[in-house]
Amino acid sequence: MPLEAGLLEILACPACHAPLTDETAAATPQLTCTSKDCGLAYPVRDGIPVLLVDEARRPS
Repeated sequence: MPLEAGLLEILACPACHAPLTDETAAATPQLTCTSKDCGLAYPVRDGIPVLLVDEARRPS
């Protein structure tokens, strides 16, 4: 379930403040940081983005 268009425009990575990409249509819904240095992936649970650095996955 994709996020509302307006919501994605105002969300940013809490770690580096870069824009996020919406990957909520995938098997594991997440928002991914677009920064090459950061790249954290934040989970989306029940349609709600969990933008906590402690909950984010590091890029593999």
